[in-house]
Parts: sequence; structure tokens; C-alpha cells
Amino acid sequence: MSTVRTTCPYCGVGCGVLVTPNGAGGAMVKGDPDHPANFGRLCSKGAALGETLGLDGRILTPVVGGAPATWDSALDLVAGRFKAAIRDHGPDSVAFYLSGQMLTEDYYVANKLIKGYMGTANVDTNSRLCMASSVAGHKRAFGADTVPGTYDDLDQADLVVLVGSNLAWCHPVLYQRLVAAKAARGTRVVVVDPRRTATCDIADLHLALAPGSDAALFNAVLVALADRGAVNRAYVAQHVAGFDAALATARASDPAMTGLTAQDMALFLDWFTTTDRVVTVYSQGINQSSSGTDKVNAILNCHLASGRIGRPGAGPFSVTGQPNAMGGREVGGLANMLACHLDIENPAHRAAVQGFWKSPAMPDKPGLKAVEMFDAVADGRIKALWIIHTNPAVTLPDSDAVARAIKGCDFTVVSDITRTDTTRLADVVLPATAWGEKSGTVTNSDRTISRQRPFLPAPGQARDDWRIVADVAARMGWGADFGWTSAGDVFAEYAALSGVAGDLGRDFDISGLAQADYDALPPTRWPVNARKQGGRFFGGGGFFTPDQRARMLPITPRLPVAKTAPRYPFRLNTGRIRDQWHTMTRTALAPRLNQHIAEPFLEIHPSDAAGLGLMPATLAHVTSPQGQAILRVSISDRVQRGHVFAPMHWSGETAPSGRVDALVAPVTDPVSGQPESKAAVVAVAALVPAWYGFAVSVGPQNPDAAYWARARCEGGWRSELAGTALPHNWEAYARALFNLPDATCLSVEDRVRGTHRIALMEGGRALAALFAAPDPVQLARGHIAAQVGQAGAALLAGRPGAGVVDPGPTVCACLNVGLHTITTAIATQNLTSVDQIGAALHAGTSCGSCRPELAALLARQMEAAE
Repeated sequence: MSTVRTTCPYCGVGCGVLVTPNGAGGAMVKGDPDHPANFGRLCSKGAALGETLGLDGRILTPVVGGAPATWDSALDLVAGRFKAAIRDHGPDSVAFYLSGQMLTEDYYVANKLIKGYMGTANVDTNSRLCMASSVAGHKRAFGADTVPGTYDDLDQADLVVLVGSNLAWCHPVLYQRLVAAKAARGTRVVVVDPRRTATCDIADLHLALAPGSDAALFNAVLVALADRGAVNRAYVAQHVAGFDAALATARASDPAMTGLTAQDMALFLDWFTTTDRVVTVYSQGINQSSSGTDKVNAILNCHLASGRIGRPGAGPFSVTGQPNAMGGREVGGLANMLACHLDIENPAHRAAVQGFWKSPAMPDKPGLKAVEMFDAVADGRIKALWIIHTNPAVTLPDSDAVARAIKGCDFTVVSDITRTDTTRLADVVLPATAWGEKSGTVTNSDRTISRQRPFLPAPGQARDDWRIVADVAARMGWGADFGWTSAGDVFAEYAALSGVAGDLGRDFDISGLAQADYDALPPTRWPVNARKQGGRFFGGGGFFTPDQRARMLPITPRLPVAKTAPRYPFRLNTGRIRDQWHTMTRTALAPRLNQHIAEPFLEIHPSDAAGLGLMPATLAHVTSPQGQAILRVSISDRVQRGHVFAPMHWSGETAPSGRVDALVAPVTDPVSGQPESKAAVVAVAALVPAWYGFAVSVGPQNPDAAYWARARCEGGWRSELAGTALPHNWEAYARALFNLPDATCLSVEDRVRGTHRIALMEGGRALAALFAAPDPVQLARGHIAAQVGQAGAALLAGRPGAGVVDPGPTVCACLNVGLHTITTAIATQNLTSVDQIGAALHAGTSCGSCRPELAALLARQMEAAE
């Protein structure tokens, strides 16, 4: 079949991919060498996209009250309940919660309906959890949510400062671009992060500052720029306001707040002040804070003062976490915005949008931001809620309370593609099309608009999101204004509206694309109009404030709101892992992406672990004022003493006790409304289960244990288990776990060691196996997972037989290269560099995000050999 050029649905890098369907529901996926975001590179997640295309777990029909329903009945119910809520309680009694997984066209239609026709601004997006502080900082400094630079700046900078950004794992393709620039032109790299991450592998300097002290660091930079004559006085005089007040406040702040050594601070200030081409890349470590907006403005102050903005290789750069976080911002997906970067509180902007839409209503004030919205759901102010392509019952702070709020809402609709913690709470579930089935556009972190094109038919009764919303609008009486016949029609209307915004002096204007060939649209960086085509912003001024001058703000650093105390002595940092995405509804479908890290974990410093009696691979019980979690212990000096780290991906579907946002307090930035997701206070204690287990099976499992984490594997399913009480009958427990009541049972019990090994057989093959012991079970997990359903009773050995090689846990997910394969090659082939490992095994030669781990393995092996 013909190859389709489309865009990856994961992070904000916005990589182009070439997809060749196989005619049987699958496809071959590779990077698009002509796309300007990635030039053919893909990360491990993008490379495994073809493995996520099956229909297992898909929602294929509307569901009302837990039972299948017709589209007509479901849409009639949704429209009727929203109309009734507005009639009886006013427009602010309804709300939409959207997602950066939506395409721009879907986002636009939803915003048009709720703001222009329902008449409320109660529409927000999970981008509030990701990039809202960057939006607010941009607007305060620039007058608009404008990203000044492009990815090309990473190639041209002489110094790149990565702040709160584990680029190697979260944006691997950009990381590899930076690696290449460093090799080609000696680019210096500074990583600012309390935790030593994989990105530190290429750092010339790692600043392990105190959590939350980023503003103090950049205030010190601003003072150094002034004291060392590195302020661009001409640029400031012509294009900037507020310099003196910002500098005075910066002088009043204490750099010691960062906890950095004088030597490290001096070196960083020297590099920043003496390097002309500086790019500061920042992400969630800055944004997810109760003072995130101030941190953003502290960074922007330094670039404005030095004039290092909008020039090749110079500028601040916000990298987004979702494929269409930018597109959602452009259509007004946040509660305090209108489409095309227009302001909801500006009467002229409101009138312009309402006039363009010819709509009956328009709110004159911001709506409820994400955390506020679910507070309003909880206390009954929101009577009807529509959630689209996101899982707030897992991802919002204090997620247990959020789940209770959704469950208690008068009427909740969820549009999604698979079952999630959130769909289980809905009154109506609507089946939406997924990546590969729908058509539209996304905008990446450097303002490049790319097409997502379908290459698979819509399965079952799944429909495009824009069409679902438009059908509800029609049932509410507004069909004529939502009568598009294609996503291209929606895009054309949206592009035309952006021309109105351009005429009002706004940055976002793609009116030049209103008549474009939508199907053939190539990757295009906005703006696109008669005045400006792509490029950078602000190199010559031209800010979007009334006087066209940027604003430098006086920033007083503030540490996290929650304070550690004897009851909660640890500071919890949350984040992502390399091979998983959000709550794993897509990535967990690919077996190889589950092999690197298969369960939720708590990273803790060796000294802290020793003090708590925690041993590697045991379990920790983590509690906070909001909730609790059980996590696998990972002892590492990557975190500082008194600090712990846990990833945020696991949900009730994959590891119910590993839902880390249940631990996070609903504290938000007062300007952006973004939650403080990286500074919760927690207590940690050893959990002492009666038994630990590892289970594999061909079919799905039904775990019944205090702790469990399940994942797909090559042969079917695998689970880690732990129980607080021993089963009365291990065979009966195994049969219930695997739902195999009639299979032949083989059991090996060691009463002295307290171990149990049980295989359930059929026709000489092991359909499932359970390994249990009083301590963490030591097995060749990858081998067992690959052999279940193929091997016989030998599977109970828990390790390969003679002559069978166990590759070990996956290190390189792109090319499926295991730990034992790598260590064996290092020893037998005398490999002494990561490049030599790549040449011998190809590990690390694709996306490169495993290269730091390869380097660490190499160092350990060489050290052991000395």
C-alpha cells in the first residue's frame, strides 16, 4: 500500500513519520527525512508506533450508563443534558476539559461551541498541567504567547542551558540534535536540575540546585549581566521596559538560596555572560511550580537584558510535552484565552471573535482553570462535564479527590479511544478516532504546523472529535454554524479567523493558509500572511504590548509552598521515563516499550534508603497529606538526600497503587493556574509484604494483591505482585489470577525457602506461570516473558537452559538490545566507547536516548575489570 506522510502523536517535538499500512490493520513506521523537526530521526516511542495500532481495548461503540447505545441516542442525551444545565443553572454550570492529544481542528470546534454558543469560558486543557506557566510568562513579557526561536537555534548556539528539562528522555530527537551540535561545533551544555538525569551525560556543567530555586539562579545571572557589562543597552533602551526595577529586585534576592557551590555558580555566570549565542531551553521543571510563571519571567529577563532573543542561536525556548499543546493554545484552548492568541478580557477581541462567528454569546471573563474546574465539579457548581482525550482521574494533583468529583458529577461525558480510569466514571462514553484514523493538524514547539493524515479506516462506530462536537452543537440548535464537511473546512475557517487577529496586531496569523491545499499542506512554521512568513520573533523588537516594548518583571524568588516536616520529611519530584507516554494508553500496547522499566518506582538516595531500612527492589509505602502509593525501591545517588523521584505514568489500569499524582497537593501558580507537581512533601516507609511474585501468561491477568503492576510482553502479559497475606492455596490463587480453571497444574514448592513456582499447562505448553517468594523474586524475566506459551515445564526453571542466551532487560528499546547482550559484548569484544557498542550491536544508534545508560554500563564494567 502507498506510504502516508504524517506526524508522530507523542511529544511537542512534532516529528514527521512515514507510514506504510500493511493492509491488515498494522503499518511500518519510520522517520520522515524531509520533516524539519526530526530529519528522519525517531525516539523509541515513535519507532514503536506500528506496534500500538491494534484494536485491543478500543472503545468501538457509544456507551450510556454502562450499556452500548446508538450514536443518535447518545448525542441526543449529551445535547439535552447540556441544554438543561445551561437553562436551569446558567452557562457557567457546564465545562469542557480538553487535551493536547486533540488535533487543532477538534480543539477549534470545541472552543467555538462552548465559548461562542454555550457562552462560558469553562474550557481548559491538560496543557494547563504542562505549559500554562510558559504561556503566562510569555504574555507578561511579550504581550502574546509567542515562542521567539526555532529548533535551528540548537544547531547554532554556543551555550545551551537546559532548565528543568530531561531532554534525553522527554525530547530525545532534540537531544540528539544537541549532541550533534556539540560534536560539530563544541557547544557547551549546562543542565540545571536537582536530579542527575540522563541528559547530564552531555553536560559540561550540572547545577544540582535546590528544588524551586530557579528564579534565584536567573536573578543572579541578571545581576552578573549588569555588573560585567553584558547588558545590551541599545536593545534595552529601544525595545524593553522595566529593566531597572527587575535588576533592583534581582540584586535583593539571595543566590545562596540555590544551594550551589560558589565555584559552580561562578563558572555558570562566566559562561552565560561571556557567550553571545545562548539558548535557554526550559520545560516542566520550570512550569510545574507554584511560582512557575515567575521562573519563566526570570529566564526571559536575562534574554531581554542581553538582547539574546530572536537571533540565530540565541533566545529562550519552551519545549512542550504534548503533540498539540501549541495548537491548543492557538485556538484558545485555555480558560483565559480566545482563539488566535486573542484575549478574552479585551472587549475588542471578544467582539471580533463573536462577530466572525456570528455567535449568540461570548463570555467576558476567564473560565475555571483545570484544578479550579474539578473543585467546581466536586462542590456541584459544574452540572455537566465533557472530558476529551485525557485522564484527569490519574493526572491531576490530588487525583483521588478528582476521581471522586467526576464520579459525583450530575452528568459526565468522556470522548476517548480506550478504557481509562476516567471513562470508568462517565455517564456517557463516546468512541473517538485515534492517530492513524483521523485528519487534521498539530503545531510543535517551534511553531511548525504539520498534518496528521489517516492511513487506517475508523474502526467500529468511532468518529472524529470535531464531528462529534459539531453533531452535539447541531442538536442544541446551531447546526448551520457547525456544518463543516471535513477537517479541511474547519482549518480554513480557523485560518481565516487568524487573519482577523492579525489585523488586530496579534502574532498568530496564518490567514495565508486559508485557501491552501489542505491535503498537500507541508510542514509550515507560522505566521503565514502578507506581513510575515515563519522565522523568528523579536530580534528587532516588535513586541505585542501596547507600546511594542517587552516587559522585564521584578521577580522575588519563592520556594515551594509545601514545607517538609518531621511527618513528611521528603520532597517528591515527579516526571517521565524514557519509553512511556502519559498514562500509557498507547505506549503500553508495545511490548518492547515495557521492557526497560516495567513498573512504577521510587528513586531514593542510598543514605536515606539505609536510614529507612530499604533494600533494592523491595517496596516502599509513600504517603502525603493527599494520598498514598506503593512503589518499587530504586536506590540511586541521582537524587539528593531528602529528595525522592517517581514517574507519573501508571494508572488504575496498569498499577493502581502506583498512581503518584494521588500524592501531589492541588497547589497552583497564582498567575498561570499550573499545579506544583514537582515539590510534594511525602513520608517513605518500608513495606514488608508476606510475599513477592512475578507472573507471566498468554492471556490477560486479574491480579488480586496489595501491589501489582502489569504490562504487555512479547509472549502476552507480565505482572509484578506483592501481598500482605499468604494465599491459603497457591494453585487456586494462580488459577484465579490467570482465569485458567481447567488447565493442568505443575507446582514446585520449596518449604524451607518459602518459594512457589506454578505453571498452568495445556497441550504441553505453559500458558501461564507464577513465581512467588518471601523476597523480591530473582528471575530472567525477559526470557520467561518471551517463552510463555511456547516453552513447556522448563519455564519453571526461571532462566534459560543450556545454550540459550538471555538478552536481559532491554536497554535500547528502538533496536531491542538487552543488558546481558551489551555487557557480554563489552567484555568479549573489548569495547571501550559508546560508539563502539553502537558499531557492534547498533544499540544507541537510533534515537540515542539510551546512550547515557550505555555509557554508565561501560563505566561500571571497565571499573570492575580494573
